[in-house]
Amino acid sequence: MDRIDGIRAFVAVVDAGSFTRAGERLGISNKLVSKYVAALEGQQGVTLLNRTTRALSLTPAGERYLTAARRVLAAVEELDAQAHAEEGALTGRLRITAPVAFGEMFATTLTRDFARVHPGIDIDLNLSDRYVDLAAEGFDLALRIGQLPDSSLIARRIGQTETWVVASPAYLAAHPRPNRPEDLRDHVNIRDSNAQNPGRAVFLIEGKAVSVPLPGRITVNSAQAVRRLVLEGEGVALIPSFVVARDVAEGRLERLLPGFVRPQLDIQALYLPRPFLPPRLTAYLDHLRMGLSPLLKAPRPDS
Repeated sequence: MDRIDGIRAFVAVVDAGSFTRAGERLGISNKLVSKYVAALEGQQGVTLLNRTTRALSLTPAGERYLTAARRVLAAVEELDAQAHAEEGALTGRLRITAPVAFGEMFATTLTRDFARVHPGIDIDLNLSDRYVDLAAEGFDLALRIGQLPDSSLIARRIGQTETWVVASPAYLAAHPRPNRPEDLRDHVNIRDSNAQNPGRAVFLIEGKAVSVPLPGRITVNSAQAVRRLVLEGEGVALIPSFVVARDVAEGRLERLLPGFVRPQLDIQALYLPRPFLPPRLTAYLDHLRMGLSPLLKAPRPDS
């Protein structure tokens, strides 16, 4: 057995969660996947996976081996990509993670269009609002919105958006309309825990950044979930404009405090520093930068 086959099978099992799904991903039988992993364990002299009838889990040795295994596969894929890039064809696999709302509205469409142009590339798009560990979980790219914590990741801005303060007509019929940002402290605020500080909001007032408290009892880690609660009249919220633009245009929500500017939110693509960026990743980044702005400006379908 080629050791690279064993490493590839091992990583596929970890990512897929089973030998059967790993075989489907690799285009081989689950028995062959199991044989490759067992042979790799024999070569290493350690058990990498705990196997039970219900689940698989990494052993401590497997956890240590996984990080190195991902680096080996990345290096092999980069060599293959270099060779094919000279021939003008992009090949290989991209694993991308993006926030749920943004992913459903934009990343899915952009990824579909990219895959149509580059049929030699396989793409695994994972939509999640949690901050994944790119190195540990084997992702090539993370798409994120807003201010990011300091990290060793390389960030490339691919677009910008803003957040709007919105409420439903029903809520505003029962509560006084806020006229200034500080009025939000007297309202029921539905907060998005994906924000850097869910309990406060920054407005630019007379050229100065002013932080305003957002008291509230409900905090949700999804912009779409916040939107649904606001549509139901549960309170006021700050939501990315692309999520609620159609609701505002069609009168389901009202935009509040439009004369008070909030800082723009960067939409960023993050990846691990590496000496050689695979051509497929470079091409995908270029595709995002070119394609995102027109989508942000276009009317969104009702949802």
